[in-house]
Amino acid sequence: MQPIIAPSVLAADFGNLEQDCKMINTSDADWFHIDIMDGVFVPNISFGMPVLAEIQKHAQKPLDVHLMIVDPDRYLETFHKLGAEILTVHYEACKHLHRSLQLIKSFGIKAGVALNPHTPVQHLRDTIQDIDLVCLMSVNPGFGGQSFIEKTYDKIKELKQLIEDTNSNCLIEIDGGVTDKNAAKLISCGADVLVAGSHVFKSADSLSTIKTLKNVN
Repeated sequence: MQPIIAPSVLAADFGNLEQDCKMINTSDADWFHIDIMDGVFVPNISFGMPVLAEIQKHAQKPLDVHLMIVDPDRYLETFHKLGAEILTVHYEACKHLHRSLQLIKSFGIKAGVALNPHTPVQHLRDTIQDIDLVCLMSVNPGFGGQSFIEKTYDKIKELKQLIEDTNSNCLIEIDGGVTDKNAAKLISCGADVLVAGSHVFKSADSLSTIKTLKNVN
């Protein structure tokens, strides 16, 4: 089965955001991956509500919104109203993860949980059946263009086993350092969704790069 491809708009040309949104619309990509950073949870600040509202105007595919922010519950309803169809919070940022997941699901959208590279997969054992998507960070969150962390392959396999053991329908998403060089191995380990930023937007032909990722085997 082909993976879901979610280009990360963080790596797009902000001066030509509409053009890059149209590129994703016409490509073989499945989702838009949107990173929201507050400069507190991660050492970087990305776009917020106004830019997401502009992306929503042009996007013709689901918005996969990844909140790298402290106390995300404050803004879950706002991001839902701005078009998020998948809304992901960080395990490390949620004091009451189950409550956060319930709130996201109350909007009728998919609830995701992201894990930083150092966070064990087993921390999700008690909530995995309430999660629609687990985003494994394969770089330290905050900046694009980082090198892939090799330990991620083992985490994917462990997470896949947890999903099977609990009869969960959760998807596994990989975010950080994804390229056509490691995509096949990621999928073979159990990944369902590949987030690619710099690899897509810095390539000579973004459409061709997305097509390659979509058809990797």
